[in-house]
Amino acid sequence: MVESIFDLPVEKQIFYAVLGFSWTVYLWEAYLSYRQRRIYRSTTHVPQELGKIMDSETFEKSRLYQLDKSNFSFWSGLYSETEGTLILLLGGIPFLWAVAGSVTTRFGFGAEYEITQSLVFLTLATLFSAFTGLPWSLYNTFVIEEKHGFNQQTLGFFLKDAVKKFLVTQCILLPVTSLLLYIIKIGGDYFFIYAWLFTLAVSLVLVTIYADYIAPLFDKFTPLPEGELKTDIENMAKSISFPLTKVYVVEGSKRSSHSNAYFYGFFKNKRIVLFDTLLEDYSPLNKSGEPQPEQPETDETSSSESKAKPKNKKQGCNNPEILAVLGHELGHWKLGHTVKNIVISQMNSFLCFSLFAVLIGRKELFVAFGFNDSQPTLIGLMIIFQFIFSPYNELLSFCLTVLSRRFEFQADAFARGMGKASELYSALIKLNKDNLGFPVADWLFSMWHYSHPPLLERLRALGSIKQD
Repeated sequence: MVESIFDLPVEKQIFYAVLGFSWTVYLWEAYLSYRQRRIYRSTTHVPQELGKIMDSETFEKSRLYQLDKSNFSFWSGLYSETEGTLILLLGGIPFLWAVAGSVTTRFGFGAEYEITQSLVFLTLATLFSAFTGLPWSLYNTFVIEEKHGFNQQTLGFFLKDAVKKFLVTQCILLPVTSLLLYIIKIGGDYFFIYAWLFTLAVSLVLVTIYADYIAPLFDKFTPLPEGELKTDIENMAKSISFPLTKVYVVEGSKRSSHSNAYFYGFFKNKRIVLFDTLLEDYSPLNKSGEPQPEQPETDETSSSESKAKPKNKKQGCNNPEILAVLGHELGHWKLGHTVKNIVISQMNSFLCFSLFAVLIGRKELFVAFGFNDSQPTLIGLMIIFQFIFSPYNELLSFCLTVLSRRFEFQADAFARGMGKASELYSALIKLNKDNLGFPVADWLFSMWHYSHPPLLERLRALGSIKQD
């Protein structure tokens, strides 16, 4: 069989190699997920070393949540892989390109208007992706997340948000793509340098404007009120020369009860963003669970209220724990992790554009995917970056995952050096409970997927200092 494959024309070899590698990656991912699901199914009791960290009720909730997510991921992954395979086998990409061409022709744009046709193709492709992905997204949000108490969205809010995301994406994607294609076409022999510089500029601009102009289109950002927490955050930033200008709280609770924190900005204009679900004294989810004034009980009211009222378990972290979490995040900045990630990303981008310049003239690459009579630049970008580079992308992704775990340990150690080991220890436990993270992982699944070290490994690294 191997010999018969090598006897095929080179374009067929390319096509089947891409298809074969895609399924190899899928089967590898499915095997890893199967290993992790075995852990979810078999680990039904809190391991002894976790006895003081997690109660049995929370452990069972996290186990069932992660099991549901893993099962969902299996089916959605299988659908995605099958859909991608059918698109390739049935010639979906050249078909959509032809549809885009007929649309542009109808509006008086001939074949010479390749960039216009590319933008129509891109719009149709993203529409197709949005519609085929919508049922999966609905199920994930309104079945799985709802079942486990995380979803805070209504159906109307979800659909409005999805439309808004699509429109904002198109407003950014289409102009950027048209300029990139234009640069590639007029750039001459060194177009790959100009294309790389353009994508670098776009990424820096997007990072700069995202939280100020794009994110507020979807979520409400308000300045953190004056008080002890804000003062402590500002003092901590000053202590390590972090050029903090503003601290915001984002209303993440209207979307989900998951929590997060991050910083953004360049040079002397850094901002910190805290999710309201992270702040114990700020989260609306805690207010809904506050004790109510005592009222006379009847058997009927007491039984119904016991189902309706949430348990009085506060979500989020207290102020010292929030400072410890931010100490970890600021550690990423102080240790240069953010800059290192940008440098790695841009080196990779330059390498990919350089190889693209070498491969774009190879007609067999286009013929392999059904483009016998034309070689559109956008299709070349898709074929080379998405399909031809896929083995390299998988290897790079794994290496970055390993590096990310190393950075996380270093950031934890930085927070520990600031004297916040005990607070970070308790914050990690709280955040793991709030987000129903399962603290037991298969070693191979963890090694391949986890960009953050498992909870127990992080706590062990902090443990000796905490005991001191």
